[in-house]
Amino acid sequence: SGRDMEAIAVGLEEVFEPDYLNYRIKSTAYMGEKLREIGVPLIWPPGGHAIYADAKAFYPHIPVEEFPGQALACELYLKAGIRCCEIGSVMFGKKDEEGKLIPAPMELVRLAIPRRVYTQSHIDYVVETFRELEKERDRAHGYRITYEPPFLRHFTARFEPVR
Repeated sequence: SGRDMEAIAVGLEEVFEPDYLNYRIKSTAYMGEKLREIGVPLIWPPGGHAIYADAKAFYPHIPVEEFPGQALACELYLKAGIRCCEIGSVMFGKKDEEGKLIPAPMELVRLAIPRRVYTQSHIDYVVETFRELEKERDRAHGYRITYEPPFLRHFTARFEPVR
């Protein structure tokens, strides 16, 4: 639509404005610094558009076969409605000939920060949610896949908690 094309055009202009870029990068860095202060393991330095939390380090008690990245993504959503993306063995894991999981090298959760969407209070809300999860991290559990399509399972797989 015309509105969408206009939004794209504005975005293409904004990405070349030094003040805008500085604000965007500093907002992401702010979230990263605050999360590190409370002990959330991150890929460092943060990018200009996203924070990557190391779910395997955050939940060391959850085996990779129970998808710690998916567990963290679920906890963020269930606790506070925060949508994020698992980038780990759900997305990149493979199966060997016997059907055993060959895990991804990392178990990450991507917290993207879209352009012109979140305010400082939104960023602080994410940090406070992680602060709550940090306090109860030992109680978190993994997940098992109950359904997966033959390709691109991370889009439509179904899970159940492992208790």
